[in-house]
Amino acid sequence: MGYYINVEPGVNIYVEDVNPIGNKTILLIHGWPGNHNLFEYQFNQFPKLGYRCIGIDLRGFGLSDKPWSGYDYNRLADDIRCVVDALKLKNFTLGGHSTGGAICVRYMARHKGYGVSKLALFAAAAPSLIQRPYFPYGLQRQDVIDIIQGIYKDRPETLKEFGSKVFHNYVSQPLSDWIFQLGLQAASWSSASVANTWLGEEGLFNDLKTIKVPTLILHGLNDQICLFSLAISQKHSIKNSKLVPLESCGHFLFYDQQERFNEELIQFIEEKYEGK
Repeated sequence: MGYYINVEPGVNIYVEDVNPIGNKTILLIHGWPGNHNLFEYQFNQFPKLGYRCIGIDLRGFGLSDKPWSGYDYNRLADDIRCVVDALKLKNFTLGGHSTGGAICVRYMARHKGYGVSKLALFAAAAPSLIQRPYFPYGLQRQDVIDIIQGIYKDRPETLKEFGSKVFHNYVSQPLSDWIFQLGLQAASWSSASVANTWLGEEGLFNDLKTIKVPTLILHGLNDQICLFSLAISQKHSIKNSKLVPLESCGHFLFYDQQERFNEELIQFIEEKYEGK
């Protein structure tokens, strides 16, 4: 079922809640510039196993309201907290892809992992999507500037170019077109604002070190957007984490290696954690 949750005056977030009577809950946070529909092939399978699957459209994306402001990681993490509070979620798995993964990392630090029993990061854009003087990994800063400029000049062409880099393996043209349309559902100003956040946000380095819950890191070895070196950095920073490299896999790992992705995530959720 789908419904809206108010996160601040005049701003409502769209939530898709599949199998709300499920006995285990996973909350999925999509990446840029998509929406919750990117997890369609997880929503198709996980409820069969008794899971409650919740996907939200971040503000500015999908069916959510598209205000002019509020696209920094702090506000986006606060939006997640509003959803968690409204649905009274407890003991759930929080999973995030790409920018969604970065937002999840901020949620864990800013809200002290409220309600989260396990964390899953999928090709997460953390600790930094771009290279910095002290972090010689990730994309060139100019690559992101080019994306921002492209959004203002020719957003469809920019999204097409971005979409050409997210898969490592063959996908059909209709599927590629569908993902392109998901990106167009976002507002241009929100797409540009989130991309600007990639440039300025540096707090994720410390945020990663605050994470205490069991954490699964899934990352494609052939990712051209969030390079695999980011996953290694996440593994080194999160004490109780497990890194699973996915071979022959790009940025959209939930499609490129769909079966393996689902198997690893389900196994992780089902694992009993004894602590140390």
